[in-house]
Amino acid sequence: MTTRRFGRRTFLGSAAAAAMAGSPGVAEQPSQRDETPSEVRLEFLRPAEIEAARSKCATLFQPLGTIEWHGLHSVVGVDALKAHALCIRAAQRGGGLVAPPLYGGVGGLSEPHTFIMDPEDSVFSHLFRPWLEQLCREMARDGFKAIIILTGHYGAAQQIVVRETAVRMSRALGIPVLGTPEYFLALDAGYTGDHAAWGETALMMYLYPDTVDLSRLGEPPYRGVHGRDPKEASAGDGKRLTETIVSRLATLAARMPAWDQATLDRFIDAEAALVARQLAAPRGKGPIWKAWQNASRVMRDYGKHLAEEHFERIKTAVADL
Repeated sequence: MTTRRFGRRTFLGSAAAAAMAGSPGVAEQPSQRDETPSEVRLEFLRPAEIEAARSKCATLFQPLGTIEWHGLHSVVGVDALKAHALCIRAAQRGGGLVAPPLYGGVGGLSEPHTFIMDPEDSVFSHLFRPWLEQLCREMARDGFKAIIILTGHYGAAQQIVVRETAVRMSRALGIPVLGTPEYFLALDAGYTGDHAAWGETALMMYLYPDTVDLSRLGEPPYRGVHGRDPKEASAGDGKRLTETIVSRLATLAARMPAWDQATLDRFIDAEAALVARQLAAPRGKGPIWKAWQNASRVMRDYGKHLAEEHFERIKTAVADL
């Protein structure tokens, strides 16, 4: 890892710089590119730069994650790190700016080095939901016309809280607010969500290769790993998933600020139907994950439909969850 210096362009280590530059693992040198990637991280911009970027595309990304055990082979900041890197790439491609990642949410594994802010499997968030609400209010007050909340942490309750808050704030603020886990945008690419397994490991191998050490895994079963064997992951897999997710986020970022009221209403109806089904499926008795039993099949084209604004198709698919 390279030495960090705290400046607007030089604070990044090699892996993080690669995420900014668009290269899988090696930060590109000036001679390798015609120009430096635009700075889209809100906290590194001056007022005039924010206003200029917002005038071109008034979308603000909010990455979410937690501090949580992600196996012996990966770092505890995986969730927010990957969400942040994906948002940066999407903003550089489609427009918009990226707020600092929020480390905190609902639930987490019962393993060391995991910070749990709200209880796992509880949709009654006392800390996370009001924080998201206030962030949305401030973003709208600052002049942003669309918000994309991307969570890299996705227990069932986390997903419900994020999407339900986004739906409610879309209605209250009169602007589109999308709240989704990143894997929902790549279900058709075979990424069905996991924990420190194939999908998350592949993304980190591409976005932040210095953070993954598969040799530390040992033999299965792997502690705190849920899903397909992470030893099957590759940076190539991560690149393919990244491209799928980023292309859809970039399309949304470019289009959402210009949605008219009819389009906004169609979007809200589809998202509201999805989160209502996720919330109601257990009927207060079953496991909170009940609505996800067939999600990878039924909602397979969610990301495609969302980017193409085929919201009615999302709503139709929800009925089969």
